Amino acid sequence: MRTKKKISLTINEDTYLAISEASKTYRIAKSQLAQEAFSLWLKKETEDLMAKGYEAMSNEDKVMAEQAFDAQKEMLE
Repeated sequence: MRTKKKISLTINEDTYLAISEASKTYRIAKSQLAQEAFSLWLKKETEDLMAKGYEAMSNEDKVMAEQAFDAQKEMLE
């Protein structure tokens, strides 16, 4: 059973030439370069989404902390 799938892409000529040159320079197949590029892009997107989620959570935590502080302050007055 094949674990790899074949895809077809359309890219501009400059990108193609850069990929071809990198393939020769690093002695890596163009498909391997594409695989690594896709993996890096997916990792970056996942990290960006996680960072946004953590930021949203920290904002929610800040609001809750301010509400709790205000409630405690009212109790002490």
